[in-house]
Amino acid sequence: MNRTKSNLGLLEWVDSLVFAAVVLALVFTFGVRIVQVDGSSMNPGLVNGERLLLSSLPYEPEYGDVVVIDSYTNYGKLLIKRVIGKGGDVIDIDFDTGVVYRNGQALEEPYTAAPTYLYEGVDFPVTVPEGMLFIMGDNRNDSKDSRSPEIGFVSEGDVLGRAILRLTPFDKFGSIS
Repeated sequence: MNRTKSNLGLLEWVDSLVFAAVVLALVFTFGVRIVQVDGSSMNPGLVNGERLLLSSLPYEPEYGDVVVIDSYTNYGKLLIKRVIGKGGDVIDIDFDTGVVYRNGQALEEPYTAAPTYLYEGVDFPVTVPEGMLFIMGDNRNDSKDSRSPEIGFVSEGDVLGRAILRLTPFDKFGSIS
């Protein structure tokens, strides 16, 4: 009789572990993902090699969000960039002063490494098509982003999610702004 109780206890533990593993797999498949920063285009806020927790739940991208763009784009690899413009916005950049404008308003961008002096081949001003995003790295003078014809506007459907948490290094663990 004791043997039956111990077998039932063991089965309950196994059942609980299997259930937990299935729930965890579903959460990581449909709810969150972990991505790694590759390169210096998001310095100083995000640094090469850091790991981020990405919310993969459907949402409407907002100005200033740090998003991860699918590698299926023409560029061919994951992009981690900031949303600067959405469908209908007019984006302009004064490369002499380094100021970015959205709909005629200069953006306050305390997260950037330096003013935007690097011209990548797109002539401004541009109007962001509906359903598309204009994205830029925070390290504007060392970032391949929507200023480049190679990347250009990015479809909202190519957004894998929004970066919500820095996981590593552990001393910098916390939310992403």
